[in-house]
This record gives sequence, C-alpha cells and structure tokens, in this order.
Amino acid sequence: MQTTQDLRVSVQNMSCASCVGRVERTLLAVPGIEEVSVNLATETVQARIDSAQRLPDAIDALERAGYPARTQTVRLNVSSMSCASCVGRVDKALAAVPGVLEVDVNLASETATVNYVEGAVELSDLLTAAGEAGYPAEVADETSAEDRDARKEGEARDLARKTAFAAILALPVFLLEMGAHLVPGMHEMIGRTIGHQASWMIQFVLTTIVLFWPGRHFYTKGFPALWKGAPDMNSLVAVGTGAAYLYSVTALVAPALLPEAARAVYFEAAAVIVVLILLGRWMEARAKGRTGAAIQKLLGLQARTARVLVDGEPQDVAIEQIRAGDILVVRPGERIAVDGEVTEGTAHVDESMITGEPVPVAKAQGDPVTGGTVNGTGSFQFRATRVGADTTLAQIIRMVEQAQGAKLPIQGLVDRITLWFVPAVMGLAAVTVLVWLLFGPSPALSYALVAGVSVLIIACPCAMGLATPTSIMVGTGRAAEMGVLFRKGDALQQLTSVDVVALDKTGTVTQGRPELTDLVLADGFERAEVLALVAAVEAQSEHPIAEAIVRAGEAEGAARLDVAGFASYTGYGVQATVSGREVLVGADRLMVREGLSIKELADSERHLAQQGRTALFAAVDGKVAAVIGVADPVKPASAAAIAALHGLGLKVAMITGDKRETAEAIAQETSIDHVIAGVLPDGKVAALDALRGNGEQVAFVGDGINDAPALAHADVGIAIGTGTDVAIESADVVLMSGDLRGVVNAFEVSRRTMRNIRQNLFWAFGYNVALIPVAAGVLFPAFGLLLSPVLAAGAMALSSVFVLTNALRLRRVRPVMDETNASDRDASASLSPTPVAAE
Repeated sequence: MQTTQDLRVSVQNMSCASCVGRVERTLLAVPGIEEVSVNLATETVQARIDSAQRLPDAIDALERAGYPARTQTVRLNVSSMSCASCVGRVDKALAAVPGVLEVDVNLASETATVNYVEGAVELSDLLTAAGEAGYPAEVADETSAEDRDARKEGEARDLARKTAFAAILALPVFLLEMGAHLVPGMHEMIGRTIGHQASWMIQFVLTTIVLFWPGRHFYTKGFPALWKGAPDMNSLVAVGTGAAYLYSVTALVAPALLPEAARAVYFEAAAVIVVLILLGRWMEARAKGRTGAAIQKLLGLQARTARVLVDGEPQDVAIEQIRAGDILVVRPGERIAVDGEVTEGTAHVDESMITGEPVPVAKAQGDPVTGGTVNGTGSFQFRATRVGADTTLAQIIRMVEQAQGAKLPIQGLVDRITLWFVPAVMGLAAVTVLVWLLFGPSPALSYALVAGVSVLIIACPCAMGLATPTSIMVGTGRAAEMGVLFRKGDALQQLTSVDVVALDKTGTVTQGRPELTDLVLADGFERAEVLALVAAVEAQSEHPIAEAIVRAGEAEGAARLDVAGFASYTGYGVQATVSGREVLVGADRLMVREGLSIKELADSERHLAQQGRTALFAAVDGKVAAVIGVADPVKPASAAAIAALHGLGLKVAMITGDKRETAEAIAQETSIDHVIAGVLPDGKVAALDALRGNGEQVAFVGDGINDAPALAHADVGIAIGTGTDVAIESADVVLMSGDLRGVVNAFEVSRRTMRNIRQNLFWAFGYNVALIPVAAGVLFPAFGLLLSPVLAAGAMALSSVFVLTNALRLRRVRPVMDETNASDRDASASLSPTPVAAE
C-alpha cells in the first residue's frame, strides 16, 4: 500500500501570479502529485506525492517549464567504509532520502557528494540516513582535505600499533601449531615438554586476545552489518575467523562433539589472518594518504598570514581577516596571500605552481597577482580583489576535489557487481562447506572448515572498490600539478573516446593580438625613419592594427615625433603631419585615391596577401615608402602541440571567423587537417555538429570567453585559461597555461589514468575469479592442493595494496609537453606570424 508524503521544493524564476499558475499546472500534470500549493513570496512549492520516486519526474517537469528547482550540493566525510559493498550501501542509503537527486560515494577519499533539492532535504536527514546504515557521516568543511590527511596519518599510526601488537601475540601461536607440522621432531618435543593440551591452551589465550583486542573492529562492524542483511568486508573476516576460532575452541574444551579424525585446532589461522588483514589495512591507509598528495600541495600554497597596511602601517593579520580592497605589502621571497592588483612597486613573481610556467613573470603597477604564487625579487604593494573562497587557488582546490570525488561511467558496472558480491561470497562459502561435507575425504569436517574459511577470507571487494577512485584521485591531482584542471570528472573518461580536436583560432592557436610581421621598404628609405613616422600616426588611432604598429615601434626604440592634423578615412586609412612631413598609412585604394604609384612594392604586397597577412602601404611626402605586413602570430607551442595530437592518433580541425585564405595559411603552417572558416560565434555549434558527421566524438578547445556555447556543446569542452580566470563554467577541462601544450597533457593524463583504472579492475576482478575457486578446493581432486586460510588472508591483503600501489604510479606521469620542449623546437614558429584575426 502506497503512503503519500509531503513535498517541499524551492523554485526559481517565479515573478508573478501567472508563474504561480504555470508551476501549479506543471506539477499537477505529473502522475502521483496532488494538492499543489505555490507561494510566490517564499518561492516555494508544497505538494502531496505518492512516492519519493516521483520526485525526479517533478524536477524534470519544472525544468522544462522554465522554473527549475533550486538544488544544493554537500560533501560528507563518511566513516567505517572498508570495501566496495560499503560504497554501494552508503550510496543506496543516501539516495533513498526523498529529495536527493544524485549521490557519488568515493571509497578512496572516504567522502560522499550529494546533490539534493533545496527545501526537500535537510542536512540532518542525510547524516541520519548514513548513520542508520552503519556509516556515520559529518559535513566536510574547507579544511576537510587537511583533516582527511591528519585522519589518515592517525589511522595509519593506530593500525601500525595494532598490527605490531597482534603480530607479537600471533607469532608464538603460529610457531607452536605450524612448527609442529613443518619442523621434524617438534611435535614430539611439544608433547614431552608442555604437552599438546597446554600448547592448545596457550594458543587459545593468545588468539583470544588478538581477536578481541586489535581485531575487535572486524566483529563490532561485521556482525551488525550481517544482522542487518547488508554484509561487508568486515562480515567476511568476522565469519571466517570466528568459524575457525569456535571450531578450535570446541576441539579444545569439548572434543567429544567432533569426530576423532577432525579434532584439530586452527587458532593460528584465526590469529594470523587478523594480523595479515591489519597489515594490509595499515599499508592501505598509508597509500590512501598519498593519493591526496596533490590537494595537500595545493593547500600548502595558501599563506597563513599577510602584511596589511592599517592606517599606513604594515601589520601581520590572519588570512581569514583580509577583505577585498585591503592594501597588502609583499617582500622578496614571500608568498602572495590573495588575488589582487599591483598598486606600487615592481617584482618578478614565480607563478609556476599555478600555471606550470617556470619563468618568473614581471609585475608592475596595474598587473594582476595570484594568491599562492611566490615573489622573487623586488617589493610591491597590491590591492586585494578576491579573497577567501573566491581566490584562484581556492577555485583550483575546489575543482580538483570535485573531480577526485566524481564517479566515472565505468564505475557503474563495478557498483552493480559489488552490491551483491559479499552476499554471493558468503553463499559460495556455505555451498563449499556443504560440498566438502557431502563429498570430501576424511576428515571432511576439517576440510570443509578450511575451504569455507579460505573462500570467505580470500574474497576482496576492497580492491574492486578502490580500483577506480584511487586512480581518479591520483590522476586528477597530478593533472592539476601540470596545470590541467578536470572540472567534471567524467571528462577524464570521455577524452579517451575523442576522435577530433576542434580548435578556436584567435587566442587559442594564435596569440590573439596582431603583431607587425613585415616592413618592406622602397628605395631611398630606412626602417627606423619609416617606422617612427608610421608609429607616430598610428598612435592616434585605436584600431588593433594600429596598436600592433605602435608596439613594434616601441620595441625597436623608434623616436617619438610630434603629430598634427590627424585624419581618419573609414575603409581607407589615416593621414597626419609628423614633424613637418606628410604621412599616409592605409590600404592600396588610399594610395590610388591620392594619386601615388604603388608599382615598386606591388609584388611585395601581393606576396604578403598570399601569406594571409594584412598588407598596408605607407607614404611619406607624396611617395610610397613601404608596405607593412600585420598578422596575429601563431603561439610558439601550437605547431608542436598539434603534431603531438596527431601522434596520439587524433584529427585536428580549426574553426574561425576569418576568411578562408587566412585560415588556410595558419592551417598550412601548423599542419591542421581541416578548416571551417567564415564562422560567426553562434555558428560554432553547427560547425561541431558537422565534424560529428561520421559519428566521431569531438573535443573543442577555446579561450572560454566567447566560446561558451561551443564548449558546452562539444563532447568535451577544453578552456584555455589565463592563469587567474579559472571559473569557466561551460568547460569540462580548464587549462591554466595559455597555449595548446595543456591539451596534449590533458589527453596524456586521461589515457594514462583510464589505462591504470582498467589495470586495477582487471586485477581486482581477475583476482577474485581466479582465486575464489582455488580457495574452494577445485585443485584438490587433481593435485591434492587446498589453500590455507593464512595464505588466503595474505593474498587478500596484498590485493588492495596492489591496486593502491598501481594507482600511485600515476604520480610519476610527466608532461608530454612543457616550457622547454616546446619553445626551443618552435622558435621558428614564433618568428613566422600569421594573419590578423577577424573573429
């Protein structure tokens, strides 16, 4: 029988009574929803709903109607998760809370990220749901990564102490029992000295201490989970070691209950299993702590205090007390506390930890500075513009944490399997015991116990649960250190499916601003003289081409000359009197209109046009003096980056608003495969669809400013950042460097990480598929081999450690392209600019 429940949702975009009516009609049209009440003042909706499963339908209906429900995302630290089955149960418990839309549970980081409908869910509901499932949770705050690191260190120390104590007690147990079997004459020696009954009693006492002191966690967690019908890894260990222990106690205190041939003790198996699993968990805790090393490095970049001018005097204040508008003082060697703008002084700042660029950047008045970077030489003052959670570094940390907590599509299969994995193993262990009792040789009961315990112990859902999230944590963390930020975790997997990389031209392939590339002189004129005259005229203009000529004049130290009578002729050019000389600068039609002959330089102008450059003429005192070539230079690393993308088997296209001749010139210089030219900004989406014509997946790379629609529409949107502006909402991946090297590195990290995940999953599943049957005894009929529970425990412990160790190898991933291997190789590219952008 279905029971109705109240639903309360906060809704956006309601502005009038008509909106109220639309929202009401929209929800009433959803099956199972009735008694809808809409409050415009509080922007909330209350309704009766027959099932929590109807909520997603209601949310979708509101979205389609243009009144989306407000949602929030919270990150929880979750305790007591030990294996993939725990992940599934936490996920299921949180998802069952009415109003929860999406849950991502990460075993490696021991967190859960929950997206829920505002108003329908309280944080206490989520914490209660997790706690009732047996996994206490708390809300993660800004210092959660630091807390997690400290927690992991404390956990590793605690496990080390428990492991050492358990090993000291288990060693005599192991020597007494296994020595009697393996060392000739030891069995008789024990009988002659302390006696076998006393030996068993010593083993009983020591094993009892091991199980119920350092090993008690397995029983206090495992058995309650079993009683709830939700067994986990602890349950397997508890049942396996408990069975071996109780069988041994029975043989010790009530041997008459067992057949004479089956009277043996397995105290050493129970004790050593606990030791080995504790050892594995200690190694696992240490490895988990290292998976978050990238976040720790980023957190380490945050300054704790800063020198702020208060009434004109510098005072040390805590970073939390800095407010936007404060003036901060930075001395040589100090770390910059927050983002800001230089107001006084000059310096060279090391921004490598943010952008990956090793060369210090010169800073002067008006230049931006980024929190977390280090001042090299010089002292300066700056005005704080972004503080606290708004700083670039804080945004980067949030992006990395979100990516590390993401659930990739490949994880879905793992989750479905692991939910039933532990119950299936327990069922298989029961079948194994039954088969041995029915068909096994004498003593069948002993064989049945050994095989059943081995099956329980060797199964390792831990490895399956850790296979994906550990690789994601390490891979995305390493990517961040290389200046590649995965805003959306699934982009990590999606990149491996990309066939075509589509590039925006201006600001992506090219520098994004015109530069003077050629100055071809007529007979009788000198470069310095002509450049000074032309730059003086163009300094009066605001056109981008004029700015390029002025910059070139400043770079070459051109003389500053007086200008009078400046005039601009739209579509033709400009004219002025410079130090008493008449100067014209413009297109060929301006020269023709003024009756000046361009014959001497016509071939040079034609050659520049064929190269796609913008060609202008300059005339001095009625004679054509030079032809000027202006273009938007290709970035130094673009050609090498495109070659590297080709080396990865990818096709490269360029989408630009420029005319085809200009675009083809750039494509030829950089070896781009396909050009789509003459595209307006809103036409880039259609261009991407055209590239998908053969079912291929497309990644689009743009500067994130005017490319938002294309970034969002592509299968993977990659935004080239500026090193400070990283909050690009439309992109899946953000590159902190300003060129295409980061694109190559993003593909490399993606491929290496996904390969690492596949290796982990192959090991985790292959391990269980291969060894569970061995533990059950399939080799016994042919070879007489039956796996010892002790060996099973060792294999299980090592399985998780293998997965973690393999994931940690991603910390050694090196950039395919960096500052050194791009700039030298492409020095020629930087000297060979290409045409002015028309986008």
